[in-house]
Order: sequence, then structure tokens, then C-alpha cells
Amino acid sequence: MPRRLPAIAAALGALALALTACSGTSTSASSAQGDDLGLVSAGNLTVATEGTYRPFSFHDESGTLTGFDVEIAQAVGEKLGLKVRFQETQWDAIFAGLDAGRFDVIANQVSINPERQAKYLFSSPYTVSRGVIVTADSDSSISSFADLSGKTTAQSLTSNWYELATQSGAQVEAVEGWAQAVALLKQGRVDATINDQLTYLDYEKTNSPTGLKIAAQTDDTSDSAFATTKDKQALTDAIDKALDELRTDGTLAEISQKYFGADVTK
Repeated sequence: MPRRLPAIAAALGALALALTACSGTSTSASSAQGDDLGLVSAGNLTVATEGTYRPFSFHDESGTLTGFDVEIAQAVGEKLGLKVRFQETQWDAIFAGLDAGRFDVIANQVSINPERQAKYLFSSPYTVSRGVIVTADSDSSISSFADLSGKTTAQSLTSNWYELATQSGAQVEAVEGWAQAVALLKQGRVDATINDQLTYLDYEKTNSPTGLKIAAQTDDTSDSAFATTKDKQALTDAIDKALDELRTDGTLAEISQKYFGADVTK
């Protein structure tokens, strides 16, 4: 009788493998509970986000944390077989908290740039945006940045869009932000405003019809991704695999359409 124990153990092992294979769990979840991902809390993906950055991370009317970045993070956690725990953190302190090991990743429209890449790891981008010229629907005189020469745009003087407007030869009417720029544009007091594509799409989705349109866009993109510390390569790789699956199965596009009316994930 004892000599049959190895055979029984082998059969049980094969059965366990078969059940795992049939469970439907993403292949990304194979190491979800393991220490190899270097998680702050075993079985949990701890995510830093502001919670005050609509439409990316904010509280809805019921007080529930939601938003584009929040839903992307939740979808990634599900693919990894992890429970997602959010830690709402002010932007000014968010990287310090990551460095201190308070959370695993930041999901808060963190744009990828050389300065940050020197210190942090980034997943593949889940948001791709461009700078856009916004004009009235009826305006056919502007279809490129060169057409801004001699025109008037409404811009915040501290933004990168102000620099782009002046470089394009536009005269700039100073404003505090997007809302004031749109007001001047609708009143016909300026010809255009330059801003981030996501800002325009969010406004259009919330206020349509707006009587505005995108007249032109930059060739260069701004890419945003999950940010982790340099010692979390395994976690970054797992997130990348999850994002690939979410892109393939249409989840990223679905979440994007919900918030922006367009796919801004590629």
C-alpha cells in the first residue's frame, strides 16, 4: 500500500494542474501571490492616485473613487489576480511615497520623460495624447500650427501650450486655464486655444455639443504609464503583460470610450 503513495501524489498533482489550466485565470496571475513581484502587501496591488483629478481619479456623487486611471488599475489588478488597494495621495508627495515603499505603483497620468525614466521604471503606456488646436466648428481658416500666425489664442502663460502658440506666431490672450479659454473662444474673442487632447475630449464628452472642434494636432505624443521603483522589474513586466491582454481583449478601448468618447490608449 505505501508504495502506491507516489503514484497517488502524482495523480493529484496532475489534477491540480488541470484545474488551474481550466480556471480561466489570466496567465499573468501565475505569480500574483508570490514574493517575486515585491509587493508592499501580499496579494494586493497598492496603487497611489490623487482622487481629485477628474476624469482620471476622482470621487463620484456617491463618494466612490473612480476614473479612467482607477478603472485601468482595477482591470490590471484583476488580470494579475490581485486585490487593488488605492492610497489617495497629493501629487506633490506621490513620488516620495513611492520611494518610501508606501505603495507599489502610481496610477495618476504620470507622463514618461527622460528625467523620470532615470529614476523610475515605467510600464508600457496606457494613455497616448497630443497637443491640439481647438477652434469653433465654423472656422475653416486654421488647419495647421502654421495657420496660427497672426491669429489670437487663449493660453495660460505658465503652460507649455503658451510656448507652442508663440512659436507658431500667435498673439496670446492670457487666461487662467481651460474653462476661461473656452469661454473666450465661444464668445469669438480669440481664434483658438491649444491644449492637451484629453482635456478637449473630456470637455466634449461632458458638454456635447460644444460647437468646437480639433483643427490640428501635434506629431509628438505625451505617453502616460504606471510608475514603479527600479527594484520592481518583475512587477513592471507583469503589468505590461496584463496591459497587453487588456488591449487585445478590448478592455482598454472600452474604458477609454467611457471617459473620452475615443480610444486614447494607443
